[in-house]
Amino acid sequence: MKFSLRRDAIVAERPMMLEQAVSVVREGSGPEVVLVHGGAGPTTTWAGLESLRARWTLTSVYRRGFPPSPPPVDGSQDFEVDADDIAAVISDTCPHVVAHSYGTLGTLIAAARRPDSVRSLTIIEPPLYFVAGDDPLVARLRQLGDTVLSDGLDTDTARLREFLTLVGSPVADGQPLPAGAVAAVRRAHGGRLPGEARPRLEPIRAHGVPVLVASGGHAPALERICDGLAGVVDAQRVVTPGAGHFVPAAPGFAERLERFLASV
Repeated sequence: MKFSLRRDAIVAERPMMLEQAVSVVREGSGPEVVLVHGGAGPTTTWAGLESLRARWTLTSVYRRGFPPSPPPVDGSQDFEVDADDIAAVISDTCPHVVAHSYGTLGTLIAAARRPDSVRSLTIIEPPLYFVAGDDPLVARLRQLGDTVLSDGLDTDTARLREFLTLVGSPVADGQPLPAGAVAAVRRAHGGRLPGEARPRLEPIRAHGVPVLVASGGHAPALERICDGLAGVVDAQRVVTPGAGHFVPAAPGFAERLERFLASV
């Protein structure tokens, strides 16, 4: 079932005039779990969570630039725009929210504005560099990510392959980039850099929002970011290896997520 949600009036730190709403798809039955993907689309990102539909309503948000949602505002991905879109989806229902990669930035901004609008948060491998201090591995990840977002497919081949490996799309030397990776790089090109994101995390902790921070154990830089975020928001922490950056597909993750959701 597909829904297109019209944006309600929202008090935001940076008000947006979003005439076209993003699309969502709802599947399953039971309490609502809103899913916010990152640089890959919902089908790829949330593979592995299908079993939850028996007991939960999974609401997949299609971020701007991912059909059937409209194109990005001004042609570029922006986590502040994402925050307004996410706030419109969650404002009336107070759902659980699960977010992945770039999608975590808008999710955390929206939740910080109104922590009473979410029942819980699950944050999966966020590019939230500032919570890891001056860690050199995190600095390297940020540099790679900034380069790819700025230069797109013109990024130096070795750097592009290194970045794709870190975000779950490894490419063997001498092999062409998969079509999905090419599409993802093109969509991200010119987007707002994750390093600019500074969501106010204190309101989330102060309100007592239950938080689960998850990672896949495949990249030390992402592990350190997740450890840092978990400490700031007093989150539960889980490492589920086996699927790289696409943690929802890792063996046992769906069961671990469901235990967390049911505990709230």
